[in-house]
Order: sequence, then structure tokens, then C-alpha cells
Amino acid sequence: MKTEIIFKFMLTAILALLVAVYSLYYKFVIYILSWFSPDWLTWNKYSEGMLRTLEKKILQIVKTAYRGWYVDIGPVVGPADKIWTISFNTDSPNTPLVLLHGLGAGVALWCLNLDAFAASRPVYAFDLLGFGRSTRPQFSNDATEAEQQMVKSIEEWRREMKLESFVLLGHSMGGFLAAAYALSYPDHVKHLVLADPWGFPEKPPEFKELPLWIRTLSYMLQPFNPLTGIRVAGPLGPWIINTLRSDITKKYAAALEQQELIPQYIYQCNSQTPSGESAFHAMMSGFGWAKNPMVKRIDQMRKDVPITLLYGSRSWIDHSATDIIKNKRIDSYFKLQVITGAGHHVYADKPEAFNQIVLEACSHADRSVKNKHLALMPSHDESEKTESDAGSRSNQ
Repeated sequence: MKTEIIFKFMLTAILALLVAVYSLYYKFVIYILSWFSPDWLTWNKYSEGMLRTLEKKILQIVKTAYRGWYVDIGPVVGPADKIWTISFNTDSPNTPLVLLHGLGAGVALWCLNLDAFAASRPVYAFDLLGFGRSTRPQFSNDATEAEQQMVKSIEEWRREMKLESFVLLGHSMGGFLAAAYALSYPDHVKHLVLADPWGFPEKPPEFKELPLWIRTLSYMLQPFNPLTGIRVAGPLGPWIINTLRSDITKKYAAALEQQELIPQYIYQCNSQTPSGESAFHAMMSGFGWAKNPMVKRIDQMRKDVPITLLYGSRSWIDHSATDIIKNKRIDSYFKLQVITGAGHHVYADKPEAFNQIVLEACSHADRSVKNKHLALMPSHDESEKTESDAGSRSNQ
């Protein structure tokens, strides 16, 4: 185990060095090669067709029928932005569930969760603008503006989808954006589910407790986009991903016969123009924290937006803001769930436990909608009262 840790540290350090060198000569080399541009000179192996194929192969394990298409959200950041979307069970009358992935991910990584979610309600998952198969505009370098651009893209997607309200689930960076969206558009969020969210606490003066690879990336890659090393590695990218983060591949091993699909998919998602990744870089402070941490704003969120916060007991994410959030939401529904043995990718580490927690939040949203509907109906018996969710709105 110790040898493996040393090896991963050395590999990370080498990648950081390569990134530094790469930043100095990459543009010049690309300019020279553009005069020739034969296929054998192409170092970056991104292929739109390959990404589409890999996504389809991974989603083959999902038994529920789904539809995939591009949602045209117009000139939100770029001149014509489109968001790749997949949907399930859209005829269900229950509260829809909308999924926002984390940094460097895409819709296919929800493959262990989709059947469970779609069994009882409409489910929508999309590649965030600047990620996966969605278009890749140039975001602002300002943290606040980049966040607002991301939030606006989610809202324009909602408008095009004509979804009035839904449960919003965000993982990691997606959790940060989900909270930012709920701050700006609370009318549309029936329940906010934060899965090991990034960007909530303030950055501490010291962070010695974090894993070595996180500290190395924080110090050495601060000037660069976080996933630059994958693009520097070129065709070796999938091997680098599988070597440094073999744990991610193992999470899907029981479900996928072709275990190389996951690192190849992650590589194809991130070997493109780092558009959304640049937005994340603008918002981040030392990789593990946000320049505008959510803990400073969570008290501004409308009190009738219920929050379920869940994370893995072995996650590297800083959860120091949990108690602060609980105290700032004292008059609102707030439920904390810790999944034992799960890491940061809690949705894949312990999918059964994760799915159950999310579905409980969805059921809470269903009950809230039902109670609101009953409250609006005329009653002939003044003594008859509908079920109240007042008890569940207190902190748990």
C-alpha cells in the first residue's frame, strides 16, 4: 500500500511538471502542426463519435428506456449553446428528478442509479454546459460571473424543458451549482439534494488532513485547469486515469464487463476544449474550495427549500460547513445522511444506499406537492385537516 501511494505521488508530480512545460510550448507547437495537420501528428485523441459510442455502451446496463437529445438554450454564454440531455419515464405524474454531475463527469456515470430513480418518477440528466457532449463556450474568468453563467444555463435548460418544479440533485461541483441555482430560482426547486458537494466551507489556513494527491494538485497545478494533465497525456490519458484513479473504474466493475469503458469515457469527456473546466478553475481556490463559498450564502436561501445533505464517510471533501449550514437553516427542513464506507463518488461507491436516500427526498417532495394541492381544495368539514409536514421541516 505504501509503495502504491509513493508511486501515485510520483506520477502526480511528473504530471504536474509536464503540465508546466506543456503550458510554455503547447500553443506554439499546435500553431506549427496546423500547417501540416496529418492524422499521425494528432496527439489529442478526442472523438465526438467515440464519446457518443462510449456513452451508449455504458448506458446499456440501464434497463429503463431513455431518450437522448440536444436542448437548444440559445446564446447564454456562447452564440448557440446546446445541452446534451437524457430523460426517463417522463409520463410519470410524480415530481421530476434532475441530476447535475461533478467536475469532469457526464451523464453516463449515473448508470448505477438511473433505473432506481426512474422506477417511480421522471428523471432528467444532462451534461452541464462546457462538459461532456454539451457545447463548450468561453466562460468568464471572474468567479461570480462564471457561476452566474452556469446557473443561467441551467435555468434556460429548465425553460426549454418546460419543467415547473423538480427535485434537484447535484454531486460535487454539481452540488455547488445546484445550491447556487436554488438561491436564484427557489420557486422551481421542490427539494435540494447535495451529494458530497464541493465549494461549501471556507478555505482553512492549513489543510494537512487532505490526501497527498489533493495537496499536490493544489500547490502545483493552481495556475492551470485541474484536468490539464489528461490532455497533456494524449492517447495515454485513459491509462493515466485508470492508474491514478483505479478506484473509479472498480466502482463500476460489477456492472460493466468492459472495465476500460469508464476511463475511456472520462478521457473523452475531458480531452476536449476545457470550457466548463475553465469555469470551475475561475470559481475554485486551491482546487478543494470555492472563492465564493456557499456557507456564506446559505442563510439567504428561501426557508421553504428542503435540503438533504449526504456524503461518504471516506470522502476527501471538506465537510466542516455542515454544522454551520444546519444552524443557519434552523427553521427549515435539513437532513444529514452519512454513508459509511463511501468516498467522494458516493453515488457509485454505495449506489443502493445512495439511491434510497435520494428517493426518500423525492418522496418528501411528492408529499409536499400533494399536501399543497389538498390545502387548496375546498373542505366541507372544518374539523378535518390535511396531513402537515411541519414536523419534517425542522432540522433532523
